[in-house]
Amino acid sequence: MLFDEYKYFQYKFPEPQYLGAKFTHLSWLRKFIPDNITTAFDAFAGSQSVSFLFKQMGFKTLTNDFLNFNNKIGKALIENKSAKLNNDDLTILFQDSPDKKNFTLMETVFTNVFFEKKESEFIDNFRANIPLLDDFYKQALAFTVMNRSLTRKITMGHFGHTQALVYAADPERIKRNRSLIRPIKDLFLELLPTYNNAVFDNEQENLSFNENALDLLPKLQNVDLAYFDPPYCDSHADYQSFYHLLETYTEYWKDKEFINGIKRYEPKRYSGFDTKSEVIASFEKLFESATDIPYWLISYNNRSYPDIQTFEKLISKYRNVKIEYKTYQNGRGGKGSVAGSKEILFVCTPNKKHFITNN
Repeated sequence: MLFDEYKYFQYKFPEPQYLGAKFTHLSWLRKFIPDNITTAFDAFAGSQSVSFLFKQMGFKTLTNDFLNFNNKIGKALIENKSAKLNNDDLTILFQDSPDKKNFTLMETVFTNVFFEKKESEFIDNFRANIPLLDDFYKQALAFTVMNRSLTRKITMGHFGHTQALVYAADPERIKRNRSLIRPIKDLFLELLPTYNNAVFDNEQENLSFNENALDLLPKLQNVDLAYFDPPYCDSHADYQSFYHLLETYTEYWKDKEFINGIKRYEPKRYSGFDTKSEVIASFEKLFESATDIPYWLISYNNRSYPDIQTFEKLISKYRNVKIEYKTYQNGRGGKGSVAGSKEILFVCTPNKKHFITNN
């Protein structure tokens, strides 16, 4: 590459199918990343596309998500430097598992909800074999590609509905989306090269965390830029309902109750950002914990709670704020990204009155 800053951009992030993912906004977001950044922190990483951008830019990248299936993406594509899945690994993953009698959760809970029995048995067997891989990052990659395969199999790409098998039996739906009737194994093998090709070493010690951002932030040091993309409260904030199956599959719960038609696990993980009664206090705690980080970028939406003016006022206690807007031309799922709604970016720079640095 002619310019050193582009040397990692030949590696491409596998396109996600994730509500609220910033994949389509990366070139826009990049315009507002300050110069001279060494370490960047993505506090609510979700699909990990922004963390991947930070890694491409050569930053030491710290990524975090309180849902473990998202953390596995971070382990596989951000923290991982070189491990890829090869044919020997596939032989292990697809073999008849010696421990399959202890891995029947998908068959027991989700057969005839999202999958037919044969497919449920297949993903249970695959899950039983993941720990047999000899490398932690290969295990994370196996989780990542399988979880992506499961979203390809389900119409709308999430598990917050009970129409999966109904749509899979509808010829008109199948015409539009052949993945509804394709074997999950085929989807996995089709996706795998894209994920293997996204693994690279940016010569930094990147880390992926699986914590609540409010708990993690006080532990971090020497971070130059924090990117906050919290759930858009009162918009599409309930990721645990949309992606409950992926978290259940990753954690393989033994101590949860599975409730309602979609069989979501209960109790849910605590967020602090998904209910109106808690969100403002959570933001105040978040910003207090990030006072040592000079630059913040905060993604938001004009349909979220609190409203933009209230949120700007809250941020202004800690940082100078400039607001950038990008209008959705086409809907991408969730009422926060319907056509005509606006993606908001709060570009936050140090307020000299409140910020003192030792650098």
